[in-house]
Amino acid sequence: MPDLISQALATDGLGWLVLTMTVAGIVRGFTGFGTGMIFAPIGFLFLEVTDVVLLLAITGFASTAALLPKAVRDGDIKEVSKLGIAAIITVPFGIWLISLFTPDAIRWLACFIAGGLVVALLLGWRYRGPITTPRLFGIGGAGGIFGGLTGLTGPAVILFYLANGSRAAVVRANTILFLATLDVALAANLFAKDLIRAEIVGLALVLSVPYFLTSLIGQRLFRPDYEQIYRLAAYGIIAASVVIGLPLWD
Repeated sequence: MPDLISQALATDGLGWLVLTMTVAGIVRGFTGFGTGMIFAPIGFLFLEVTDVVLLLAITGFASTAALLPKAVRDGDIKEVSKLGIAAIITVPFGIWLISLFTPDAIRWLACFIAGGLVVALLLGWRYRGPITTPRLFGIGGAGGIFGGLTGLTGPAVILFYLANGSRAAVVRANTILFLATLDVALAANLFAKDLIRAEIVGLALVLSVPYFLTSLIGQRLFRPDYEQIYRLAAYGIIAASVVIGLPLWD
């Protein structure tokens, strides 16, 4: 264990990674989402694609430990279970897709997905159809594919929930529960495919400390009456991360 931590502390860009994860924890705490979209564009500057996916999955456990109890009380377990089952099925396909793309192509895709989500929501996209089981499976399946390929586990379900007018507390709880399910699926699949590097596990443990603490801070900051402010703040932070992480600046 000490060797893993010492290797993690020697990671190139560690300061940026810690800062990014700290901000992501606050956003995750008060909105229930945003970690992958904030961290992945920056993480790809210093780490391999599979390392970023693994790191997000492991650190996700820290945030889940902080946020899960309240999410279980507030969320719709039946609805989230349908999203989660579909995501679990499609995660292996997303991980397999990594081998078909160059790292830069995946970086562009991650930035496009995260940036596209922000633009769609700011433009007032609204889903007005019924929440049917096939649609839930489709949304969850898309989350599994994108999560396995880029580490961005949330955009599909976030776009659906934030755009369909659901109450802020329910949106936050369901998103936390779904992302927790997907974190377990990602970690299990990466382990099964022998894609886990010990030094990344050490780095994940290091980053989990500020992530856990700031997730608690973000949760304390959450007030349903200020839903619009939370969303706009999250959009701005995600957009900034996307711009900084664009391959254009290499």
